[in-house]
Order: sequence, then C-alpha cells, then structure tokens
Amino acid sequence: MKVVKVIGLPLACTDYAGAVDWILQKAADAATVTAVEAANTHVAAMYRHDDDFRATMDRFDLIVPDGMPLVWSLNLQLDERHQLRDRVYGPSLMLETIKATQNLPRYRHFLFGGKESTLDKLTGKFGHDFPGSVIAGSYSPPFGEWPDDEIDRICEKIRESGANLIWVGLGCPKQEHWISRNKHRLPPGVYFGIGAAFAFHAGEVSQAPAIMQKCGLEWIYRIAAEPRRLFKRYLVHNSLFVAYSVLDHSRGA
Repeated sequence: MKVVKVIGLPLACTDYAGAVDWILQKAADAATVTAVEAANTHVAAMYRHDDDFRATMDRFDLIVPDGMPLVWSLNLQLDERHQLRDRVYGPSLMLETIKATQNLPRYRHFLFGGKESTLDKLTGKFGHDFPGSVIAGSYSPPFGEWPDDEIDRICEKIRESGANLIWVGLGCPKQEHWISRNKHRLPPGVYFGIGAAFAFHAGEVSQAPAIMQKCGLEWIYRIAAEPRRLFKRYLVHNSLFVAYSVLDHSRGA
C-alpha cells in the first residue's frame, strides 16, 4: 500500500475496499497486534507539533485519510493513476469492516470505551444491521482515573471474548495513547482508534450532511452542534494544518 506524508504524517493512499482487505488480513493473523487510525486534520496537526503524540502515532501500522483536506493534500502529491476519490471516514470504515465480516465467524468484534448504555445501543444496532457478524463483547471502563489493575482486566475481557477486531472509543488523543502504550500487552488483534463513531452510530450525536462531508465542511457542522467542546480544537488545529501545509509547500516538501 502506497504511503505518502502530509505535514509529516504517513498516510495510506487507499479506499474503503483496500483498507478493509488489509485489516481483515491482519485480523486473521493470530500472532500480532496491529493499530489502525482514521486521521483528520486534528490528528495531523498534533502529529506535527506534539512530540509525545508523534511517538504514539509512529507505533500505528495503518493511518488512513479521514478528512477531505488530507485527501486533497495527498492528491497534490499523487499522479492521476493513484488519485483518491474519497476519504476513508472512520465511522464508515467501522461499518464497512463489520459488514465484510458477516457470516465469517473467524472475525469477532469487541467494543471498548464509552458508556454502558452506548455500548448496549451499538450491540443492538450492529446485531440488527449486520446479523451475520459477531459482536463478541464490550466493556465500558470506569470514569476518571483507572485503578492500577484496569489494563489487566481489559486485556482479559478481550482475550476471553476471542475478538480480533477491537474498536476503541476513548476520544482523541486518549485512545491513540492507550493503544500505543499498551501494544506490547494487548491480546493479538486489530485495534482501531475510532473516536466519535460510537456516539454517531448509537444515535447520540448527529453526523454532518453528506454534501458538507464531501466538501470538507464537516467541522462547521460539528462546531455548531458542540461549540463549547469543539470550537477551540477545530480553530487551533485546522489553522495549524493550513499553516504547516503552506510552509511545507513553500519549501517544496
């Protein structure tokens, strides 16, 4: 899979089909832990200016372009034969992966993070929409600081479930740090930093209209929906992404 850097972040030049195929191949390998991230401009900007976060993301095995600005930046560096038509949106990647595992019992999913009520909604929804898929387990970790033995408890639940596709919804950057820092301890499988996908699919947070997503304007919708939580994040990191992109372009990078 071709990898191209955007403001330093190594992004896979792939579509949903290519990403899902790669993921299922890794999940079938019972001996490795693989980390997957759907990166937007927030992730890319943090990778560039935050040394700790960069070290975390350097331990991920596949990073796909979640945001349209990342797709546009990639296409500026790709010839016509490799141009991307769309992003690989994290919540949609989750659905495409679960869909692809229907009637394939070797693939087992585990939902980690969020509230118990959210996980119950997701388990019911995925069971209804993808009846041939296996949701092997879920776990809602305690709020706030975790006890010292929490990682052992989480690993045991994943191991007991037999899951090899583990969806981690702890929010960015907590979920990325958690996967990276515990990679050597986690049971084998593919671990996804999936962000707000849990809340979207559970119907707790609405998604932007498709036309806004296609035009790279999803951030406006998200700010309007959650201004107090997201305004600063989008203002700072979108601005940093543009500034880093202009700087790299001026240097010919």
